Amino acid sequence: MKKNFFLNFFSFSKKKRKKVVENKNNILKKNKKIHHISVSNVDKNIFDSSNIISKRSFTNSLMDVSQKSSRDCDKYNLNKVDIQSNQDAKKISTGKNLLELKNNSFINRNNFIKNLKEKLKKTRNYLGLGIKNIFSNKNVDVNLFNKLEEQLLLSDIGFATTNLIINNLKKETIRNKLSNTKEVYDLLKGQMLNILSKVEKNIDVVQSDFPFVILMVGVNGVGKTTTVGKLAAKYKKLGKSVMLAAGDTFRAAAIEQLKEWGFKNNISVIAQRMNADPAAVVFDAIKSAQAKKIDILIIDTAGRLHNKVYLMNELKKIKRVVNKVNILAPHEIILVVDACSGQNIVQQTKLFHESLDLTGIVITKLDGTAKGGVIFSVANQFYIPIYYIGTGENITDLKVFNSRTFIESIF
Repeated sequence: MKKNFFLNFFSFSKKKRKKVVENKNNILKKNKKIHHISVSNVDKNIFDSSNIISKRSFTNSLMDVSQKSSRDCDKYNLNKVDIQSNQDAKKISTGKNLLELKNNSFINRNNFIKNLKEKLKKTRNYLGLGIKNIFSNKNVDVNLFNKLEEQLLLSDIGFATTNLIINNLKKETIRNKLSNTKEVYDLLKGQMLNILSKVEKNIDVVQSDFPFVILMVGVNGVGKTTTVGKLAAKYKKLGKSVMLAAGDTFRAAAIEQLKEWGFKNNISVIAQRMNADPAAVVFDAIKSAQAKKIDILIIDTAGRLHNKVYLMNELKKIKRVVNKVNILAPHEIILVVDACSGQNIVQQTKLFHESLDLTGIVITKLDGTAKGGVIFSVANQFYIPIYYIGTGENITDLKVFNSRTFIESIF
């Protein structure tokens, strides 16, 4: 009888112990750590039958020890972490970080687009909203395409590019048998995005070549010197060593303006007296940059009319001087154009490209004009990468060109 009692007692206690341990493990799993608890790890005196008064006191004692072991894992040597559990916890943590990063990126992108929409307000109101109003008509017919063609031409997209867009739009509409204006509208945005995506590219700075030479050119008044200063500040912020060359020796204000940018950003500026030979200034700048192991040298040049042969020849001379010092330079020849010039930009790009073989374009002052549609014409006709767009006077208003973001900001 006594023997059966103890057998039943310890059978019952074993179940209780197992249940307590399982409960504890479940609690610890919630904290993403699993502590392995076994009876052998707990004070063995607890199980001595001489210390047991009743089943209830035994169970309570075991629960007390279990709780104590949770608080003092190190004391009872119970702090054995399951490796797989740690890995799972790490995955969950990493997933949360990635999700948080993705959310932050999404928020930043939305803020960026919102800001760009505000900057491109004039172009958006004239081009984007103008096109949207045309598609408010429910009928997909000849009248729709005629009105669209007129709106594109008025938005400075140019005849050649407008003709391309309209013809492709008609073909795709017929081929896909589209009868809904919303579908045709989306098709239009896709075609315009395709035009811009072909010229979306970043400047690839060659690290092994000192210095990496960027030659900035353009006509008078397009914001060339300001763009040089902003670009220099961007590279300095990225940890690059930068030097500026004041190649515009015909305008005293240009030299002072460039020196001011250099002072603000702690960047060296190589300059000479007014009316000095620009090629000589550039030569000195390259030699200095080579000696100091400067990462990037940006050369500002005098604004000149693109249709004046002798002025364009001076730019060619600067290019030859740079090339003699470093056969791979200039690594970039970037044309700066003013969006307010509209279709005149096309002619500027054509003549500068013929003379210097341009590698990139920066379009400034997009915030102050409704003629932003010219960007489609330039992209379609020349396939020259558009590196940056200017949307204001602040240093943050020189933005890396992104075709999708631009389309979203316009439409």
